[in-house]
Amino acid sequence: MFAATDLAAAFERVNEYWSPKVIGRVNDQLLKVAKLKGELVWHAHDGEDELFFIVKGQLRIEFEDGTTLLRQGDFLTVPKGVRHNPVADEECWVLLIEPASTLHTGAEITDRTRSLDEQLS
Repeated sequence: MFAATDLAAAFERVNEYWSPKVIGRVNDQLLKVAKLKGELVWHAHDGEDELFFIVKGQLRIEFEDGTTLLRQGDFLTVPKGVRHNPVADEECWVLLIEPASTLHTGAEITDRTRSLDEQLS
Protein backbone atom coordinates (compact mmCIF):
# COMPACT_ATOMS: atom_id res chain seq x y z
CA MET A 1 0.00 0.00 0.00
CA PHE A 2 1.16 3.52 -0.69
CA ALA A 3 1.51 5.96 2.18
CA ALA A 4 1.05 9.71 2.01
CA THR A 5 3.69 12.07 3.36
CA ASP A 6 2.55 14.73 5.83
CA LEU A 7 4.48 17.84 4.80
CA ALA A 8 4.08 19.58 8.17
CA ALA A 9 5.40 16.47 9.95
CA ALA A 10 8.35 16.36 7.54
CA PHE A 11 9.32 19.87 8.61
CA GLU A 12 9.31 18.70 12.24
CA ARG A 13 12.39 16.57 11.37
CA VAL A 14 14.33 19.72 10.48
CA ASN A 15 16.16 20.97 13.57
CA GLU A 16 18.76 23.27 11.99
CA TYR A 17 18.47 26.13 9.54
CA TRP A 18 19.99 25.47 6.10
CA SER A 19 20.05 21.71 6.72
CA PRO A 20 17.70 20.13 4.14
CA LYS A 21 16.16 16.70 4.69
CA VAL A 22 15.21 14.39 1.82
CA ILE A 23 11.54 13.39 2.09
CA GLY A 24 10.92 11.80 -1.29
CA ARG A 25 12.12 10.99 -4.77
CA VAL A 26 10.62 11.28 -8.25
CA ASN A 27 12.89 9.54 -10.76
CA ASP A 28 16.28 11.25 -10.29
CA GLN A 29 14.78 14.30 -8.53
CA LEU A 30 14.91 14.60 -4.75
CA LEU A 31 12.24 16.39 -2.72
CA LYS A 32 13.76 18.13 0.28
CA VAL A 33 12.38 20.23 3.11
CA ALA A 34 14.42 22.92 4.81
CA LYS A 35 13.98 25.69 7.32
CA LEU A 36 15.88 28.81 6.38
CA LYS A 37 16.85 31.91 8.33
CA GLY A 38 19.64 34.34 7.53
CA GLU A 39 21.87 34.05 4.49
CA LEU A 40 23.28 30.90 2.87
CA VAL A 41 26.17 31.67 0.45
CA TRP A 42 26.59 32.84 -3.14
CA HIS A 43 26.80 29.69 -5.25
CA ALA A 44 25.71 28.00 -8.47
CA HIS A 45 24.86 24.47 -9.54
CA ASP A 46 26.72 24.05 -12.81
CA GLY A 47 24.75 21.07 -14.08
CA GLU A 48 21.38 21.21 -12.32
CA ASP A 49 18.29 23.38 -12.06
CA GLU A 50 16.89 23.92 -8.55
CA LEU A 51 13.26 24.60 -7.64
CA PHE A 52 12.30 26.54 -4.50
CA PHE A 53 8.64 26.27 -3.33
CA ILE A 54 7.78 28.43 -0.33
CA VAL A 55 5.59 26.57 2.17
CA LYS A 56 5.72 29.18 4.96
CA GLY A 57 7.22 32.66 5.22
CA GLN A 58 9.17 34.35 2.46
CA LEU A 59 12.56 34.05 0.81
CA ARG A 60 14.62 36.55 -1.09
CA ILE A 61 16.88 35.07 -3.74
CA GLU A 62 19.66 37.39 -4.77
CA PHE A 63 21.04 37.14 -8.29
CA GLU A 64 23.96 39.01 -9.83
CA ASP A 65 21.51 41.20 -11.77
CA GLY A 66 18.71 41.63 -9.20
CA THR A 67 16.59 40.03 -6.50
CA THR A 68 13.40 37.94 -6.54
CA LEU A 69 11.09 37.83 -3.52
CA LEU A 70 9.15 34.61 -3.00
CA ARG A 71 6.16 34.49 -0.65
CA GLN A 72 4.16 31.57 0.71
CA GLY A 73 2.78 29.56 -2.21
CA ASP A 74 5.32 30.91 -4.73
CA PHE A 75 7.91 28.84 -6.52
CA LEU A 76 10.92 29.66 -8.65
CA THR A 77 13.30 27.53 -10.66
CA VAL A 78 16.91 28.71 -10.61
CA PRO A 79 18.49 27.54 -13.88
CA LYS A 80 21.74 25.60 -13.83
CA GLY A 81 24.85 27.74 -13.78
CA VAL A 82 23.11 30.84 -12.34
CA ARG A 83 24.82 32.25 -9.24
CA HIS A 84 22.34 32.92 -6.46
CA ASN A 85 22.17 33.55 -2.74
CA PRO A 86 19.03 32.64 -0.73
CA VAL A 87 18.25 35.01 2.17
CA ALA A 88 15.43 34.67 4.73
CA ASP A 89 14.99 37.59 7.13
CA GLU A 90 12.60 35.48 9.25
CA GLU A 91 12.15 31.70 9.42
CA CYS A 92 11.05 30.32 6.07
CA TRP A 93 9.98 26.78 5.18
CA VAL A 94 10.92 25.64 1.69
CA LEU A 95 10.36 22.53 -0.40
CA LEU A 96 13.28 22.00 -2.77
CA ILE A 97 13.14 19.86 -5.88
CA GLU A 98 16.49 19.12 -7.46
CA PRO A 99 18.46 16.26 -9.03
CA ALA A 100 20.14 13.85 -6.64
CA SER A 101 23.50 14.99 -8.06
CA THR A 102 23.01 18.58 -6.81
CA LEU A 103 25.64 19.68 -4.31
CA HIS A 104 24.07 21.67 -1.48
CA THR A 105 26.17 24.80 -1.99
CA GLY A 106 27.65 24.00 -5.39
CA ALA A 107 31.45 24.35 -5.41
CA GLU A 108 31.34 26.66 -2.37
CA ILE A 109 32.08 24.90 0.92
CA THR A 110 31.03 26.57 4.18
CA ASP A 111 30.02 25.48 7.68
CA ARG A 112 26.44 25.36 6.36
CA THR A 113 27.25 22.93 3.52
CA ARG A 114 25.50 19.58 3.98
CA SER A 115 26.42 16.32 2.22
CA LEU A 116 23.78 14.15 0.62
CA ASP A 117 24.29 11.61 3.44
CA GLU A 118 23.47 14.34 5.99
CA GLN A 119 20.38 15.29 3.99
CA LEU A 120 19.22 11.66 3.91
CA SER A 121 19.55 11.20 7.69
